[in-house]
Amino acid sequence: MHILKILFKNAFRHKLRTGLTVISIMIALLAFGLLRTVINAWYAGVEASSAYRLVTRNAVSIIFPLPLSYKDRIRQVDGVLEVSWGNWFGGIYIDEKNFFANFAVDAQTYFDLYREYVLPDDQKAAFLRDRKGFVTGQKLARRFGWKIGDIVVLKGTIFPGNWEFVVRGIYHGRDPNVDETVFVFHWDYLNESLKKASSTRVDQVGFYMVGIKDPARATSVSEAIDSLFKNSYAETITETEKAFSLGFVAMSDTIITAIKLVSFVVIVIILAVVANTVAMSVRERTNEYAVFKTLGFGGWRIAGLILGESVVITMMGCAFGIGATYPAAVAFGKAMGAYFPVFHVSTGTIVLDIIFSLIVGILAAVIPIYRTLNIRIADGLRMVE
Repeated sequence: MHILKILFKNAFRHKLRTGLTVISIMIALLAFGLLRTVINAWYAGVEASSAYRLVTRNAVSIIFPLPLSYKDRIRQVDGVLEVSWGNWFGGIYIDEKNFFANFAVDAQTYFDLYREYVLPDDQKAAFLRDRKGFVTGQKLARRFGWKIGDIVVLKGTIFPGNWEFVVRGIYHGRDPNVDETVFVFHWDYLNESLKKASSTRVDQVGFYMVGIKDPARATSVSEAIDSLFKNSYAETITETEKAFSLGFVAMSDTIITAIKLVSFVVIVIILAVVANTVAMSVRERTNEYAVFKTLGFGGWRIAGLILGESVVITMMGCAFGIGATYPAAVAFGKAMGAYFPVFHVSTGTIVLDIIFSLIVGILAAVIPIYRTLNIRIADGLRMVE
């Protein structure tokens, strides 16, 4: 306890300089924490993927449909438990800025496959009864102030027209990384409307969601499904849900790499700031350390004082930085909720903050320690503040 008092006293001999250094570290770690959280948010869909689900799509591209008739043949594949299907709807609510994911899905099977979407039984029953009904996540409902029974109109882009829906259910995520901004409605409602328009897109689905018994058999089940439709006019590619999600993330690899690089540049900046502060502090007390040497203090004790001062400064900045990261992440998540449905600070990010702060504290003290231990006592005593 006594040594801590000495370290804090040494660190705050120049209160303004140390205070500004701590603030700089706090801001830098805040930026680092937010950047790492953005990266984690980018991969949130991947992390939330289930090993028990596969996705079957058109082999040419996800934008090409598959026949509805495929569902019965996929169900017969050994290892398959359940089959559901859906279409990306791409509807716009009031303004194009109000982006959120909206899908037409098979209402009877969708929530059996996606059990991480927790929906009260009475709301699920109401959704199944109403062809115009839809279910949405609680974050999206809060964003637009939707309540059960409200009428919502989406402007179709892929499927033109104004589509009227009724809020029949609001789900919440079973886990923190579950997306609570999804909008799903009856695929049958979409298909019936297309029939009235004599559309060529009747009985066509965008993708199949396949529940399997054993994740260890994911590869063999995928191959079995694709072999059913080989050499057909609509061949398929089946992959795990995680692989499917990674395919979308891979489109942004350059951006993610840039964010990672910037986050580590922030750490280098912290190192430079702390090293400068510690070097100035040590230089001003060179004569003091020379006196310690004269009194018989060993090199390790003097090194410990310098190292301790450096670590105290960085860890104080780390503590304030971590404390500021949480409210900043909440504010950022609200502002960017349309683009990052799942945005929360992970334990891993906090651990990285602490580890990098310790490393920076240690590295920043290396050169000052080396110089102090190698200066002659006589030269040190001449350097008066």
